[in-house]
Amino acid sequence: MRQPSVIARRLAAAASVTLVVAAGAAACGPEDSGAEGAGGDSTPHKGGTLTVLNSNPQQDFDPARLYTSGGGNVPSLVFRTLTTRNRENGAAGSKVVPDLATDTGTPSENATVWTYHLKKGLKYEDGTAITAQDVKYGIERSFASELSGGAPYLRDWLVGAADYQGPYKDKGGLDAIETPDSTTLVFHLNKPEGDFPYLATQTQFAPVPQSKDTGTKYEEHPVSSGPYKVVENQNDGERIILERNTYWSASTDAERKAYPDKIDVRSGLDSSVINQRLSASQGTDAAAVTTDTNLGPAELAKTSSDKELSARVGTGKFGYTQYLAFNPTVKPFDNAKVRQAISYALDRSSVVNAAGGSSLADPATTFLPDQPSFGYNAYDLYPAGKTGNAAKAEELLKEAGYANGLTITLTHSNESTTQSGSEIATAVQDALKKAGITVKLKGLEANDYSEQTQSGTSEPGFFITGWGADWPTGGPFLAPIFDGRQIVKDGANFNTGLLNDKSVNAEIDAINKLTDPAAAAERWGALDKKIAEKALVVPLFHPVYKRLYGKDIKNVVISDWTGVLDISQVAVK
Repeated sequence: MRQPSVIARRLAAAASVTLVVAAGAAACGPEDSGAEGAGGDSTPHKGGTLTVLNSNPQQDFDPARLYTSGGGNVPSLVFRTLTTRNRENGAAGSKVVPDLATDTGTPSENATVWTYHLKKGLKYEDGTAITAQDVKYGIERSFASELSGGAPYLRDWLVGAADYQGPYKDKGGLDAIETPDSTTLVFHLNKPEGDFPYLATQTQFAPVPQSKDTGTKYEEHPVSSGPYKVVENQNDGERIILERNTYWSASTDAERKAYPDKIDVRSGLDSSVINQRLSASQGTDAAAVTTDTNLGPAELAKTSSDKELSARVGTGKFGYTQYLAFNPTVKPFDNAKVRQAISYALDRSSVVNAAGGSSLADPATTFLPDQPSFGYNAYDLYPAGKTGNAAKAEELLKEAGYANGLTITLTHSNESTTQSGSEIATAVQDALKKAGITVKLKGLEANDYSEQTQSGTSEPGFFITGWGADWPTGGPFLAPIFDGRQIVKDGANFNTGLLNDKSVNAEIDAINKLTDPAAAAERWGALDKKIAEKALVVPLFHPVYKRLYGKDIKNVVISDWTGVLDISQVAVK
């Protein structure tokens, strides 16, 4: 998703990526973070109340309308899915594992048919059995226009689903999903999709009993299949109170620990207030966490100088890349040597400083994030060093016919908190000036920025943007940006370079047939490097995230999948 803060069409893009909502902390466990709290007992115990302090309200708490990563893992406490992410720290947490299903799915030889079997003993919060028909119905209702907002892949992937309108209008259902019995589902796809087990982690795969479906009001009291049930939902997710689902059984759920008796999710708070409360860690805030609010540079400096506070900071990464995008239909960016010159001229050190410093950003020379699950292949085709290679840039500009330099316009967001904003733009402007490139900055307000940079017909020639994946493989990272068949001329377009290369498209199709994640990752990494030779983007940095948690929090687990502290693992003192 380009911008996780607003979910729109494919992979959800929004006007800006903020330090507050772009992602979260990762790869920090209790053994190295002080997560066991002030007491000497590091063993997590059941009981108590966990408080979640977030900036963004958990709106539309309906599995049809949510992304799995939405709400900082809150939905996964209530909605179980066919598969889920492995709830472990760091890279180990990038694996997909069974949830409601007995395994991650059995593919046909060409990965166009996927079969799942449900575990025995699965129950809803009212004690009734969860069936395969309920999972199918949950998926079908996600196609209803009044319940839009969730991941859009199924409309593209399922046979005959392109024009399906959901069960409220189309009583026939989706023939692409077969339920031969109460525990079996068979999915028929339009094309090979080796990533289908990852898609099955999305909340659209949560079961919904048709008899309990209340349409747009379902979010007020969705029927829980997870360890917690909703007992109160105030002001469309501004405050959600969860209590134990007594019919959930740990014997059917190896991933969720469900230590607290109660979880109180409070949202719509100012980010600085959240960090102040977590820092003070008084009263109920001692047993509090945040899943969407990062420390900024000034706050980080304060915590770094305090041993007790620094021990309560989770650190890590979410798969995301901030980058400069070129539209090669706009001069002078139609000339590959101009694009290469800009790549060489870039001073990543100044860009990283503008993003908050090396504690909050890693310089990027690859489009894929620097994590193995994506297929990260360390390369640097346009080595600029730490401060830019102005001489090489000038050489290429001369070869391109711009011996006396050139003037270009860089479009960016005006929002001060965005990683696509004015501070990053100014750093790029200063770096390119050393190579004889004069950069005029064009700042836009959020809506205008989003509309222009996502337009297939009026996209700027040069702008700052970013991309994050819905699951940690190369497919949802490379395909939306570089598959020519995904270019959209009359709507939200994410193929910023308007690339439509038959060999690239064919390799994407070939990798999608692979059901071995390691084999697919190797191929995605090679494709990333091949695409980089076209110089259609300039990777800037991969964000690093820092988040505080209360002093009574134990068992901190933050994976590279979501980059968010996993509250399904947290215990309170």
